[in-house]
Amino acid sequence: MEEASVLIVGAGPAGLATAACLSKFSIPYVIVERESCSASLWRNRSYDRLKLHLAKEFCELPHMSYPVDAPTYIPKNQFVKYLDDYIERFSIQPKYLTVVESSTYDIKHNCWSIIARDMEKCTIVDYKAKFLVVASGENSEENIPVISGLENFPGVAIHSSEYKSGISYSGKNVLVIGSGNSGMEIAYDLASHGANTSIVIRSPMHIMTKELIRLGMKLVRHLPLKLVDDLLVMMANFIFGDLTRHGIIRPKKGPFIIKSETGRSAVIDVGTVGLIKEGNIKVQPRITLVKGRIIEFEGGNQGSFDTIVFATGYKSTANRWIKNGEDMLNNDGLPKKEFPNHWKGANGLYCAGLARRGLAGIALDAKNIANDIKSIIDSMST
Repeated sequence: MEEASVLIVGAGPAGLATAACLSKFSIPYVIVERESCSASLWRNRSYDRLKLHLAKEFCELPHMSYPVDAPTYIPKNQFVKYLDDYIERFSIQPKYLTVVESSTYDIKHNCWSIIARDMEKCTIVDYKAKFLVVASGENSEENIPVISGLENFPGVAIHSSEYKSGISYSGKNVLVIGSGNSGMEIAYDLASHGANTSIVIRSPMHIMTKELIRLGMKLVRHLPLKLVDDLLVMMANFIFGDLTRHGIIRPKKGPFIIKSETGRSAVIDVGTVGLIKEGNIKVQPRITLVKGRIIEFEGGNQGSFDTIVFATGYKSTANRWIKNGEDMLNNDGLPKKEFPNHWKGANGLYCAGLARRGLAGIALDAKNIANDIKSIIDSMST
């Protein structure tokens, strides 16, 4: 059995940020990670052209800024380097290939009992911790929707986590399902590399430029959300025009109000809209049926495809291994309470990076958790 004051589950940005904040208070912790590296989503499951969608000032982890010469929008490889430097700066030492199988609260001893499997040594490790931080991420497992006939599709069907570049899809008919930031950027990448690209857009969405979002994030510090949204939508309409005839409909609520209520972000255009207007990317509605290579859509359209890329997001798996966390997490493994009161549960249970607020939300969670743990420890010693 190993005892820890704090056990952090997950060595992605949320777990690393929490570890750094605890170290600032000299609070000992153990951090475990199921993969063989930190931030595996960024290192192994993201496409080559990915950059942080928000300006760097909104994407810093606590207690360490980006280098002064870093670009405004950080490329994936530079962000990974930033995380490596962050680990070194705060002497974070994750226990890799350690998979948490269960965690329960021991009422008798007032601590969390965690059972983990060391995949390298093929052994079981028992941890006892006063505090437990769930930092395993919103993106623990790929989300693939159920589509009638998909099991008989003879082509290649992959999740966006497996997609790297469009260079190998030149001349192929590719359908991207999902029109968030990843889906729209993957569609652009495919079309730019000569793939015959279509994208399924099922729901209304806001399309913005990165400059508009940066402006909006500065303005919301001083102005009401509704006013900021009205300004951004007016400017976006001026830039992009009416996209309704291209199959893209704006929601009735503004982008920042939607973000605050649901955590869903606006799509930041990387050139996809221009290719849609030119006809180089075709927009399709919801899929109704897959018949071999033929995919049928609502309204009667159909097409033949070689490859399907599911840019349909991820899901949390925390609720599979954590017990006695019902007051904090719902059945989807996400916080029950709304931001910004989501990060704390009962009996020393916390979550970081599960509120769909990006890296800025992660930084806020980590600071709140470390401050709260310090306060509790201080009160116990007086």
